[in-house]
Amino acid sequence: MPAAHPVVPSLELAGGRSIPQLGYGVFKVEDDVAADVTLQALEAGYRHLDTAKVYGNEEGVGRAIREAGVPREELFVTTKLWNDAQGFDDAIAACEASLERLGLDYVDLYLVHWAVPSQGQYVEAWKALIELQKRGLVRTIGVSNYPAPQLAEIIEATGVVPAIHQIELHPYFQQRELREIHAQHGILTESWGPLGQGKSDLLENSVITDIAAAHGATPAQVVLAWHLAHDIVTIPKSVTPSRIVENLAAVELVLTSDEIAAIDELDRPDGRGGADPATKTA
Repeated sequence: MPAAHPVVPSLELAGGRSIPQLGYGVFKVEDDVAADVTLQALEAGYRHLDTAKVYGNEEGVGRAIREAGVPREELFVTTKLWNDAQGFDDAIAACEASLERLGLDYVDLYLVHWAVPSQGQYVEAWKALIELQKRGLVRTIGVSNYPAPQLAEIIEATGVVPAIHQIELHPYFQQRELREIHAQHGILTESWGPLGQGKSDLLENSVITDIAAAHGATPAQVVLAWHLAHDIVTIPKSVTPSRIVENLAAVELVLTSDEIAAIDELDRPDGRGGADPATKTA
């Protein structure tokens, strides 16, 4: 018999649904490659897939889903609304187009990809997602890359709280203030770039490597286990077959409280590696 897949824990979303805490991301993966590596991820045991319109690989992810033959109800699929379609009608059409490319009747989670405050459409985009959820095209709605003021504004304007907020987050950039706001509102925190995108030395940090050595684990597994210990949803990306499998095995790594605290101390004022949501303009 084939080896059993690692058991991925789930976290409860507002509204009663749940999300696998460790997923597979396909940021900057070409469409044909995405079809292949997503299939590998599904065969390895991932059930949470994260794509976006702007990645240009929704069709590839959809092909992998169909080829893998995993029952739809076992999958959790996320895609995102891009910045050029934040008007209400444009957002509705964009979601429908994403579903067509994916070959799905619905997605489990639809996110506004960036607030882009300078465009002034982030509230309109959020209203569109509320409508998409009412229509049954998306099961759960959330946002990504929203500064705290814009997050507060969409909640105030609509009375609807995002179920999840996907943000850059890793040991060098822990977003503690934003995570506290999430906790106050019952919003789950989801990490993109969990292995330190733009901060290539994270996996070589002696704190991480020493913990990895103590557990017979990889540095990446240690960082992912740290996210899981903090109840953060995380979506590592790799196109390397061995690392796809290794990342998923992070769910079986349990860090001690002292190890978690040591990684907590790695937070840096200059830890951001990606764009700043407050100033991103396109």
